[in-house]
Amino acid sequence: MDWLFGWLTDWIKQGLIDGIMARFAGLYDAINAEVGNIAANVGQTPGDWNPPVFNMVRTLSETAVIPVAGMILTFVLCYELIQLIIEKNNMHEFDTFNIYKWIFKTFVAVYILTHTFDIVMGVFALAQNVINTSAGVISGSLEVNAGAALATLEAQLQAMGIWELMGLFLETFLINICLWILMICIFVIIFGRMIEIYLTVSIAPIPLATMANREWGQIGNNYLKALFALAFQGFLIMVCVAIYAILVQTIPDAASVHAAIWGTVGYTVLLAFALFKTSSLSKSLFSAH
Repeated sequence: MDWLFGWLTDWIKQGLIDGIMARFAGLYDAINAEVGNIAANVGQTPGDWNPPVFNMVRTLSETAVIPVAGMILTFVLCYELIQLIIEKNNMHEFDTFNIYKWIFKTFVAVYILTHTFDIVMGVFALAQNVINTSAGVISGSLEVNAGAALATLEAQLQAMGIWELMGLFLETFLINICLWILMICIFVIIFGRMIEIYLTVSIAPIPLATMANREWGQIGNNYLKALFALAFQGFLIMVCVAIYAILVQTIPDAASVHAAIWGTVGYTVLLAFALFKTSSLSKSLFSAH
């Protein structure tokens, strides 16, 4: 009976080892894939990320929003002209140059309104150049190299008892669930940013129509700040990914499998938290509110 008990114990132990090895390898594969998706998604312009959605947003903006922006622009220009007239003692001290200045401001305001999408896409093209340059600097170092850890992992597992292996098997199961939740959070952050970009771009003509007047122009100025904050949030995301890529390279050198697993979880939680903070940090840096 001892040989049967020993064979059964070895069989259970080997099954646990195989399961732990599979989960350990899958854990890093999932993280590497998600981090790669972050870099790929952030490295795309709004038009490239999802062309059908972008075209729909542009069509809605041009057909539904620009007419409203045109009415607002008319009101702002009339208000600007009235202010111009009454500012100089009801035209008793009026300088004809002010009329030319108003005509020039009208021309610029109409030009901005009719080229809203070109201006907005110019902001994202500028930010995209910075993002793609940063992506080139950190490319090739985004993945966790689990090969070294896997090479020594099986030897560590063979030295463990069956109860310790059961505990580790349960631990890897819970860790996988936690990491999948973190992956979903990262997915929501990255895709949520793109949805926010589309929503912000769709309404662009209205705030830009207010820029002809000093008082009303604060709306347009705040909008441009928010636009730059959204565009350069992608650069902050790439910086977070670059920092994460450096930190995780030390994980395979961990002394034990427990340290490697919890180190991976800790750095991934840190990455998710840092990505979540990029939105508020970018808006703070650009004074957007």
